Amino acid sequence: MPFFTDQTGRIISLPETPKRIVSLVPSQTELLFDLGLTHEVVGITKFCIHPAEWFRTKTRVGGTKQIKTALIQQLQPDLIIANKEENVKEQVEELSEGANGEKQIPVWVSDVNNLPDAYEMIEQLGSITGKEKKAGEIVSHIKENFSRLPSIDSGLRTAYLIWQDPYMTIAGDTFIHSMLQAAGLINIYATKTRYPEITIAELQAANCQLLLLSSEPYPFKQKHIEELQARLPATMILLADGEMFSWYGSRLLQAPGYFEKLFKQMIDDR
Repeated sequence: MPFFTDQTGRIISLPETPKRIVSLVPSQTELLFDLGLTHEVVGITKFCIHPAEWFRTKTRVGGTKQIKTALIQQLQPDLIIANKEENVKEQVEELSEGANGEKQIPVWVSDVNNLPDAYEMIEQLGSITGKEKKAGEIVSHIKENFSRLPSIDSGLRTAYLIWQDPYMTIAGDTFIHSMLQAAGLINIYATKTRYPEITIAELQAANCQLLLLSSEPYPFKQKHIEELQARLPATMILLADGEMFSWYGSRLLQAPGYFEKLFKQMIDDR
């Protein structure tokens, strides 16, 4: 019986290639689509908006933090794909341990904090689902696209906001930080951990030159730029597509092209 070790060190056994898969992670759901697993994937979350046809037709099993375990059991999956940060450990354990007499389901958990982790995740899911060749092609194309990304070496002191009330940013141990680095930007909160709360006064004191407002999880809009610009007149403030900075599946194929357009906007706004 084949055994697989996930990115948290957990070992799962799969008697055969999975035929019924539930994905609890939006960026990995999109990856499964690009791996060609249309028939195998039977359940996704309400936040798995890509691809659109799956969002319309696949069974939705709740949100990433509030999954419907009974519904997942009804789908009779032979593999569940989760993520250490995006999903709730206790909910995942309830499924993987088969609580209350329910069937135990193999759960593969990713833990992605940088680009190498993302490449490993893509390749491992390809191996588990019998799509090794396609997964290898996706990783190769992502690496090629990043290698062709012009190096702006801007040295811009940057902060990336993911939340308002309170303002929250990203630290050096996050995947988004890894993407800022790939884009040639300096994260002024790199020495902190995970998602620290910050204030406008702290941004001012840190000499923040570029402030990126993410589209997710908090949906920053143009009005927020206007509000912040009044308090940070010397800072360049731009809206950022959160999927391009935080989705660590096949969406990475598009990220370098997006960064190049962002560079152009930065130059035009200077």
